[in-house]
Amino acid sequence: MIQTANLGFPRMGLDRELKKATERYWKGKISREDLLLQASELRSRHWQLQKEAGIDMIPSNDFSLYDHVLDTVAMVGAIPDRFHSLAEGDKLELYFAMARGSQKDGVDVVAMEMTKWFDTNYHYIVPEFKKTTAFSLSSLKVVEEFKEALSLGIKTRPVLLSPASFLMLGKAYDDHAPLDLLEKLLPIYKSVLDMLADAGAEWVQLDEPCLGLDLEPEEIDAITRAQQYLAAHSSIKIMLTSYFAPLKENLCQVFSLPVAGLHFDLIRGYEDWKSVIDTPFHGKVVSLGLIDGRNIWRADLEDVLSIVQQAVQKFGPEKVVVAPSCSMLHCPMDLDSEPELDHEIRSWLAFAKQKLAELSLVAAIANHGREQYAGALSEFARIGESRKSSTRIHDLKVKQRANAVQQLDYHRIPFRERVVLQEESLSLPLLPTTSIGSFPQTSSIRQMRARYKKGELSRERYEEFLAEETKQAIRWQESAGIDVLVHGEFERNDMVEYFGEQLNGFAFTKNGWVQSYGSRCVKPPIIYGDVSRPHSMTVRWSSYAQGLTVKPVKGMLTGPVTILQWSFVRNDQERKETCKQIALAIRDEVKDLENNHIQVIQIDEPAFREGLPLRKAEHKDYLDWASQCFRLSSSGVKSTTQIHTHMCYSEFNDIMDAIASLDADVISIETSRSAMELLDAFVSFQYPNQIGPGVYDIHSPRIPSQAEMTKLLSKALEYLDHRQVWVNPDCGLKTRNWDEVKAALTNMVSSARELRQALSSQAKGQPLKQAERVQTH
Repeated sequence: MIQTANLGFPRMGLDRELKKATERYWKGKISREDLLLQASELRSRHWQLQKEAGIDMIPSNDFSLYDHVLDTVAMVGAIPDRFHSLAEGDKLELYFAMARGSQKDGVDVVAMEMTKWFDTNYHYIVPEFKKTTAFSLSSLKVVEEFKEALSLGIKTRPVLLSPASFLMLGKAYDDHAPLDLLEKLLPIYKSVLDMLADAGAEWVQLDEPCLGLDLEPEEIDAITRAQQYLAAHSSIKIMLTSYFAPLKENLCQVFSLPVAGLHFDLIRGYEDWKSVIDTPFHGKVVSLGLIDGRNIWRADLEDVLSIVQQAVQKFGPEKVVVAPSCSMLHCPMDLDSEPELDHEIRSWLAFAKQKLAELSLVAAIANHGREQYAGALSEFARIGESRKSSTRIHDLKVKQRANAVQQLDYHRIPFRERVVLQEESLSLPLLPTTSIGSFPQTSSIRQMRARYKKGELSRERYEEFLAEETKQAIRWQESAGIDVLVHGEFERNDMVEYFGEQLNGFAFTKNGWVQSYGSRCVKPPIIYGDVSRPHSMTVRWSSYAQGLTVKPVKGMLTGPVTILQWSFVRNDQERKETCKQIALAIRDEVKDLENNHIQVIQIDEPAFREGLPLRKAEHKDYLDWASQCFRLSSSGVKSTTQIHTHMCYSEFNDIMDAIASLDADVISIETSRSAMELLDAFVSFQYPNQIGPGVYDIHSPRIPSQAEMTKLLSKALEYLDHRQVWVNPDCGLKTRNWDEVKAALTNMVSSARELRQALSSQAKGQPLKQAERVQTH
């Protein structure tokens, strides 16, 4: 019989129970024991839900209090040196200190770096390695959670990040390659697998996501050596799991690995299928990733069943497993919790719980024949046809406008000419200070928004409240000496959802939460049809804030690529077409802001690098259309209007041409956790425009001192001309509290002033002449 497997389940809970418990623990409102108990209850519910859905291979150790890569760091004892003072104390405090930093009880340590998990909006903690890194089995979480499920009568398939991918996803802090540590690491994995086998586990899901990348020979060799070692030293059966991309040239090596099973992502990697079906597997189990683990559209059941039938004929039903393409970590939990969602749109969707049902239905049809399930097949076909023919999806005016775009619409005059005009218009000091956009979303703000949405608060009263919050934010920034202000975004729930709610072609959920990092969750909008802007979206509050001050206030927008990446995007047209439609909507908003006396406009693109395909051969096409969409959104303004963009947690080296082609006047980037290392890419490239390297890590509760920021900023000035540098935090401040924000931004302004005074009096006393040294690319 064909079996079903799940690769991972959403962690947070339907009501974000894990988020709430974790944050209460951080605030000291619940004990360690309370947190762990609530986590255990959540795991139990999720295992039972999967069991009741008919899933044969249910994962364990897919749950995490913060991040599964950090869990692996804890498991193998790869604790960075700066945390050793915490290593003998509470392991949970150490764990969260590595994730978030710590500044209490005489300990002041910065968090480990964080970056995007491949091309998703999930962020993982980056392992840190040195030549001297020693591994030790330091956490038995994976074994304990297997036993926990077993006590409930559920034999799970534990999930582990493979040793090779763990090392490849890490970062070396001296002159060595992380893979040089593989032989030291493998015995730890052997011990874990032995303990799981002793506890009764039959299978382990060993995730090897790096197989979807362009690998060097030594990387393929490391993967091979690791699997050969584990096969020779452990009796447990390994399901080697890859996802997010086709394996292509890596397939031949994968086929030869001594593992009991291989999982293939046939949503993102369908092009591998012909090679898979034509290859003898010599007794291996073949896991088919046929249900999309990253998007929310119903499966095309006929297409899925066609592939399953081919696999059964080739390998036999006992060697075939149907599964999602990847972990369902990237999906909302349950569509049943969305009764208010439009009925027709709702019928097109499947969240994690519904995807489990799809898996069970596919296996049942394959095992027992189509006749018993004719009604279900007919319903899937009817819904598929209704979506294709729905008049709600296509807007002829939107398509005609997109088709009418000309090359002139993508360009402004050269930066070397614009910068002179902007300097004269804005009259900013050297090292101008600003923040990235949002200010703390306090409990009172969230409560007032909730009351307004429930109809308990009038629109007039709600807007009076927002106006007062905005006024206080402007007054505080003025008193702090910040040069370019922001209005604080108190009216906004989320940087993508806020815009999607005002655009045609979008739908929204009440409980469609997805983990972004740690306890941070987002509710991605659903782009189901053609996108257009029926009215202005941000002018009201940006204009109000600008009217309160003589200093420039930035208009704050989310860019087209980020809106695309952070939404669940329709799968019936190319993504670049949808992105172009969004870009035209943002272009209209940019022009409206300029017409309402906003001279500085920030179009955030934190997801620009995130959307980069994993394979280099596909990079150029993506970067071309993504950068074109940004320029389309930003190029309809006067030369005196300054366009900013913002990117965070990205590796920039391989996309510098595209970043330069955005032609933003100022780009702000995350650099504090990497101690300005990310600036290397900009310096090597001789990036011509202005840069704001973040000097304040807003994802940590730490308050960096003025001296710490001055050190970081001084390091940036070693890389960059001082006429080129802005001073700002790494990212928006909505998740922080006001005490932290005020202290940190006050230190930031003091740091900028200190360094201004340290610059030569000649440079300090003259207008910026950056245009004289700008190189064009």
